[in-house]
Amino acid sequence: MSSDAQSPDSAPPIVHTGQTALPGAPGRRALIDRIVRVDHAGEFGARRIYEGQLAVLRNHRNTPVIQRMLEQELHHVDVFEKMVVDRRVRPTLLQPFWHVAGFALGAATALMGARAAMACTVAVETVIDEHYASQAAQLGEDEAPLKATIEAFRADEIEHRDLGLAHEAEQTPGYPLLSGAIKAGTRAAIWLSERI
Repeated sequence: MSSDAQSPDSAPPIVHTGQTALPGAPGRRALIDRIVRVDHAGEFGARRIYEGQLAVLRNHRNTPVIQRMLEQELHHVDVFEKMVVDRRVRPTLLQPFWHVAGFALGAATALMGARAAMACTVAVETVIDEHYASQAAQLGEDEAPLKATIEAFRADEIEHRDLGLAHEAEQTPGYPLLSGAIKAGTRAAIWLSERI
């Protein structure tokens, strides 16, 4: 045995997705289906939120920032749409609802003012940051490309959250209530989209 070869005991362990799952947790295929399904739905919903905001804030000083965030979300949607097909994952049955609800949330918060639109962004992206971090922690070496995609998109979502904060989101009247309600709605949307 050469000095360069590793003994079986010193070889790095092979980590597989779901290997350390708790009893009752979904199996590997179910886990991946849930991840792809919910992320596809979430990126689609984010796209619709930004489209709703832009419909209201057409000529506002924040319009270029929102447009940039939308362009990133469009890329995210494209990646997950391809993944849904390639991995043969059924999209959420709630897609028509998210189409309307996402746009309505974006437009409604924009109607409350540019700061409220940014508060919406901060709330949604804070939850998505946590969600993506949780997903990445569940993925092993066998799903390295999916994990890398999630981590890259998570970085974009963190940037969106930080842009919202930089554009005075926290100065929105009633910010804690608005933020709390949007976070709760986002968490509910994640739970539902994983399963339905």
